[in-house]
Amino acid sequence: MDFLDAIETQMVSNRLPLAGVSLAALPCADTPMVLSLHWHGFIEHETETDCGKKFRYEAVPSSCLQVNQRWRNAQELEFALLEVAWELGAWDLTRFEQRPYMRPGAPVQEAIEGEMAFGQPHPFFDVDLAPVSEVHDAEDMLSIAGRNGYLLWRFRPVRGGLWKDVSDDATLQPGGYRNPPCPELSRDFGDTRWIQRPRRVNYRFGRAARLLLPRELETTH
Repeated sequence: MDFLDAIETQMVSNRLPLAGVSLAALPCADTPMVLSLHWHGFIEHETETDCGKKFRYEAVPSSCLQVNQRWRNAQELEFALLEVAWELGAWDLTRFEQRPYMRPGAPVQEAIEGEMAFGQPHPFFDVDLAPVSEVHDAEDMLSIAGRNGYLLWRFRPVRGGLWKDVSDDATLQPGGYRNPPCPELSRDFGDTRWIQRPRRVNYRFGRAARLLLPRELETTH
């Protein structure tokens, strides 16, 4: 399973640095996934007023793509994400096991986050910031995610990303990438048949290039 080609194709097309990448999947094998690319950039809007020209800026919306590659289990899916996050120079990769957000008493924020993870703006979300979505089976995926829960992975790439010029990571090659393979292995999942407890697992790849002395730490605050 290769997510790297899809991510790099979008980076070439948009020519913007990435602020982050996420992948949302249902806890059911061989179901579609949603790959979301979060861009760092702003769109300028110019309007004429009685006082002259005025400008406003809004963030470039995220790009959400439906991925239909087959996968047998969550470990296989996570292994592929570990590889791409490692190669793109991410400091870490975080997995979130999210509870069903349609359960009685669930906070509205969980519903907003769930629908955004699958490329759909919640009615309470600002429509101007809605993602550019190419997710054709979003309604079916949201129906299952809302009742059974879902899996979400997030990482922030250095190669092609916002932090490529400021990263202080001793594990990176010039250009902000790492050579495969990733040394991390997928860790155990909770019961993903019906996720009853939220769970977060973090894989750390990066290592600071140098340690700050106590005097240097004081000057950073």
